[in-house]
Amino acid sequence: MPWRDGTGPPWWHGKFRGCGYRLTASRQAILDVLSKTSKHLSAEDIYLKVHKIYPAIGLTTVYRTLELLVQTGMVFKFDFGDGKARYELSEGPRSIGHHHHLVCTGCGRIVDYTDFIDDEIELLNQTEKGLSKKYNFKITNHLIQFYGLCYRCQNIK
Repeated sequence: MPWRDGTGPPWWHGKFRGCGYRLTASRQAILDVLSKTSKHLSAEDIYLKVHKIYPAIGLTTVYRTLELLVQTGMVFKFDFGDGKARYELSEGPRSIGHHHHLVCTGCGRIVDYTDFIDDEIELLNQTEKGLSKKYNFKITNHLIQFYGLCYRCQNIK
């Protein structure tokens, strides 16, 4: 049912119910934080932001909730090689959709890469098709991360 202002609840309300989970205040707070950022936040980053608005939450609850959100497919978990898992929403109005990452090994900057050209899309489709056939494996998604130096770090070295 829509809210009075004509909008409806965030997309994750139905997703939680559909997965058989309750949407608790702490889960809602974590999803709110993730929905308001374009950065790849660590569990500690999320905890610090959520703790300001929901002081009763503990870091353990944040970790457990993030794992649940990853299991339900509502959040993506990334490892960019810095020893910390990073998280972002998998869908919703602020989600940029399917993308790849460029990770600077100098400063740690992460660039979301979405502006694929036709040749890249064709190459990825051919690669997925070839791997599926070769290994009799149904590919449902992929994750690509490129590591190197951003333009700032290239100019420093």
